[in-house]
Amino acid sequence: MSSDEKCIQTVRGLSVDIVQKANSGHPGMPLGCAPFAHVLWSDVMKYSPTEPQWFDRDRFVLSNGHGCALLYAMLHVTGYDLSMDDCKLFRQLDSKCPGHPESFVTAGVEVCTGPLGQGISNAVGLAMGEKHLAAVYNKPDHEIIDHCTYVICGDGCLQEGVASEASSLAGHWGLGKLLVIYDDNHITIDGDTNLSFTEDVTKRYEAYGWHTITIEVPGWEDAKGSCNVGPLREAIKAAKAVTDKPSMIKVRTMIGVGAPNAGSHSVHGAPLGKNMEATKKALGLNPEKTFDVEDDVYAHYDNKAAGKTLVEEWNAKMAKYTSAFPAESAELNRRIAGGLPTDWKEKFPTYEDGTQKATRQYSQDCLKAMGGFPEMVGGSADLAPSNLTEPGGGDSGDFQKGTPSGRYVRFGIREHGMAAICNGLAAHGGFLPYCATFFNFMGYALGASRLSALSRFRVLYIMTHDSIGLGEDGPTHQPVEMGISMRAMPNMNTWRPADGRETVASYQSAIENMHTPSTLCFSRQKVPCLVGSSVENALKGGYVLSTHGGDKPELVIVSTGTEVCICVEAAVKLAAAGKCVSIVSMPCTEIFDAQDKAYKMSVFPAGIPVMAVEAWAAHGWERYSHTQLCMRGYGASGPLKSVYEKFGFTPDIISAESEKVISFYKGKPVTHLMDGPDMFQAVYKH
Repeated sequence: MSSDEKCIQTVRGLSVDIVQKANSGHPGMPLGCAPFAHVLWSDVMKYSPTEPQWFDRDRFVLSNGHGCALLYAMLHVTGYDLSMDDCKLFRQLDSKCPGHPESFVTAGVEVCTGPLGQGISNAVGLAMGEKHLAAVYNKPDHEIIDHCTYVICGDGCLQEGVASEASSLAGHWGLGKLLVIYDDNHITIDGDTNLSFTEDVTKRYEAYGWHTITIEVPGWEDAKGSCNVGPLREAIKAAKAVTDKPSMIKVRTMIGVGAPNAGSHSVHGAPLGKNMEATKKALGLNPEKTFDVEDDVYAHYDNKAAGKTLVEEWNAKMAKYTSAFPAESAELNRRIAGGLPTDWKEKFPTYEDGTQKATRQYSQDCLKAMGGFPEMVGGSADLAPSNLTEPGGGDSGDFQKGTPSGRYVRFGIREHGMAAICNGLAAHGGFLPYCATFFNFMGYALGASRLSALSRFRVLYIMTHDSIGLGEDGPTHQPVEMGISMRAMPNMNTWRPADGRETVASYQSAIENMHTPSTLCFSRQKVPCLVGSSVENALKGGYVLSTHGGDKPELVIVSTGTEVCICVEAAVKLAAAGKCVSIVSMPCTEIFDAQDKAYKMSVFPAGIPVMAVEAWAAHGWERYSHTQLCMRGYGASGPLKSVYEKFGFTPDIISAESEKVISFYKGKPVTHLMDGPDMFQAVYKH
């Protein structure tokens, strides 16, 4: 048995043992793709198991993440902090080997690749990050940023639309250091791909602007024949020689190679069970042994010393670079460490009371103020004139194939791919990525934004045209429910500022929360800068904006965004009628919820009824309010003023509804909604 064959069969055996021990998982893909992993980790990738976050490492993404037993096997044998005992705890609670790769759990895992298509799309962001940083910081004879991104993916990844969106951009941008190995095994869960997937994938990728290679090695459907990795090595070498296009290598494989049920969907997602003995015999392994890796296999894969040398060599290059380019070195090191520019908060705009702008325009002011932040890289889904997301300042030209140092990204009409690419930028490190569209189209990006939250990636989602205030475009474009979706997402801060100062607060919070993405929701219509608003108060998530008609409120009105100024007008009318009302602005419920109980009770004092007013769906407001004036259905097409009148968001209607609430609770006990235990906060922390 050759060295290649012994290593590949050992990795296969370890992978299926990992799945079998858990009695859960996917053995078919590791059996089929082990030769890919063997070549990448043995011959191709540069990495350091003892310093897995070394910045100039090659990035590897297992896009078909259900096959992660293969990834864990490779991380173990190459020397990462993943012991054999860890491998034996695959899919067990709090294990380093979860059921799909999770970047915040396992050293050596770059991104969370559970949902198919996300991994290859994240990889586009990783490769984009490398290309941009190389263009900005590399100097003649000082190439300090020089790494590749490698992907293994399957049919499922390439059927998902997000992969198509991101791959189209990868070709447009000419990401020559992105290399995808496509496991063409012709099997999905339903059966043969002929049931639903008969397109020519390589022709599609060639149309995207990719370089493609197809490998069909005789005997690759056989356990022994598939260890002939010479053609794969040659293909990778040829792909790496093409530097102006991303590359896809399509390899015709056999899912579950070596197993009696190889080539069938039945080997995809269930332990081998009774087929284990026959499989190991076909692999040339002793079926009596489990989790068996011999010393010579460990020696072949051990990359600790070589990885350490790579890091030392890069550190020496960085020392020379620092001597020659101290300013650039300091900036790059700050970005790698995740630090922020000096005095960054002082760059934000300030506003006088009464200043009238749409909150998307206040947002534009903030982005322009941050335009000099070199880590701010992002853009819009073909809506820059409406989202107002071009930052200006510094080197903020377009990121394109010929101008990779640019920082403004024209994502085109690709919301899902846009968000997934931003996750890749965040995973790469050195970036503060942002992306933008109309808030209604956040639904297209929901899968990737959820992974931002799960992965603890700081991505800024800039969402404009945030409510029925959009007006004439009608209910298809009016996101009455989308804000509730974002508020329901753990580890996502959803901001809906009422004016310019609250907009500044939303950006400052989004930047400071290093491990939390933020959704920033902005209006098309103008609102005034309100008396009583402040950045400092808004950073608490919710605060008492103003009290009208005395100092003993009979009602608290809590509101967000463009409805806050309308509520203030209603409170003034109520004051003229002899009623005392407080207005609470709550631009971010998640931040408010994190405040201490005493503060929250000061905002919502005991014994006073609370009415919520928001042109979004009512769900969630029952936590803070006794009644809600919110959307109970979809919006309508018409001029802004008419739409707001139709659904009750006018000073007259709000004041009339307020009087009803005051009258209803007069002389009655009022339950204090803030006066209860935080049931799960001490139990679960993400």
